Amino acid sequence: MRVLYITLGCAKNEVDTDRMRALLGAAGFEEARQVSEADIALVNTCSFLEAATAESIETTLMLAAEAARGIRTVPIIMCGCVPSRYAEGLAEELPEVSAFVRHDEEDGIVEVVRRVLGIDPAPYMPRTVLRTIEGPSAYLKISEGCDRFCAFCAIPYIRGRYHSRALGDLLDEARALLEGGVRELVLIGQDTGIWGSDCAPGLSLADLLRELDALAQPYHAWIRVLYLQPEGMTDDLIAAIRDLECVLPYIDIPIQHCSARVLEAMNRSGSAASLHDLFKRLRTEIPGMVLRTTAMAGFPGETDDEADELASFVRDEGFDYCSVFSFSAEEGTRAARMDGQVPEDTKLERTQRLVDIAERQGFSATASHIGEVCAVIIDGIEQTDDGCELIGHAWFQAPDSDGAVHIEQGEAAVGDIVSVELVDAFCYEMVGRIVEIRE
Repeated sequence: MRVLYITLGCAKNEVDTDRMRALLGAAGFEEARQVSEADIALVNTCSFLEAATAESIETTLMLAAEAARGIRTVPIIMCGCVPSRYAEGLAEELPEVSAFVRHDEEDGIVEVVRRVLGIDPAPYMPRTVLRTIEGPSAYLKISEGCDRFCAFCAIPYIRGRYHSRALGDLLDEARALLEGGVRELVLIGQDTGIWGSDCAPGLSLADLLRELDALAQPYHAWIRVLYLQPEGMTDDLIAAIRDLECVLPYIDIPIQHCSARVLEAMNRSGSAASLHDLFKRLRTEIPGMVLRTTAMAGFPGETDDEADELASFVRDEGFDYCSVFSFSAEEGTRAARMDGQVPEDTKLERTQRLVDIAERQGFSATASHIGEVCAVIIDGIEQTDDGCELIGHAWFQAPDSDGAVHIEQGEAAVGDIVSVELVDAFCYEMVGRIVEIRE
């Protein structure tokens, strides 16, 4: 039996899909690459934004229509955020779907698939660490849920309250990934900086990084941390990022805004002054640090002056990477019910201004690396009209997010770490030539 996997949304969903793929693979199911060769399809959905929910439902309906045009109908299982957020009434609204699996039910995916396909229940399977990552970089999800309840965000209602994954489980999974050939661990979670706060007294993200660093050193692997919050940047964590051999000086801190009044309305803390002081400190204590952030335009009640303040802040801080979002009134969130909703055309104008600023800065930050010789992990090989091109990413580029390094000459395999001289840049992309292969 073959299973088609379709993943929508963020990296955390990719980890969840990989877990289900591994469980089903251990139970004897193979992976299908297209619907025509599948016996069943899993759609792991996103519902962070209304547009993501719509895409998830549209993808499911398109899959059903595509299957209907074939020789046989392919049963569809909808997993993840949409079933978690809209549990009631989905069966009536989407009769094309054979089963719905919430995010906290995904470890039982084998039993669900067997039931849908009419296969006898499987014998007991121990819930061991299972991943199927084949590439050189792998996401390591260290927590689930969120306790922040930002006014614009539905994640706590979809994924529940914050809880850290156990240290032993994370180390077992990291060890298996490294032994399997992974050369970069990317730590993710809704709020990575508070990992361990709900575990044994004294555990922190800095402790986890020290444990992972010890595992990664024999493999010369990288450790990257995403989705930190400003309040999570403790002295101990800053020191760990600065001093640990395998932890990259790459910090991802979403600010959303800089106006103290807007941040308070968002149910977040901070101000332009406190954020400026934090970034100044990080740049001082972690030389050469690369900084990624996220900004939101058009939050309810945002005035022209506050929009100008955010634009000036982003321009003055000179972030290496800045993702920009236009506020979306998400069902069930406090912000969706707030007075002072910003007109759509005003939101789009403010968003585009931020995007223009972020791109100018980002393109310049990328070009600043021209002339450097740095380590690059080879992610893939593409065939071009001129021959083969190696595609990789440098330490200052998060995989799937920040551009890539293109190497037109030289030989290397996927997963190799090579020394590359960076000779040119275009937008967020870089061009390099191999100096030596390290592994």
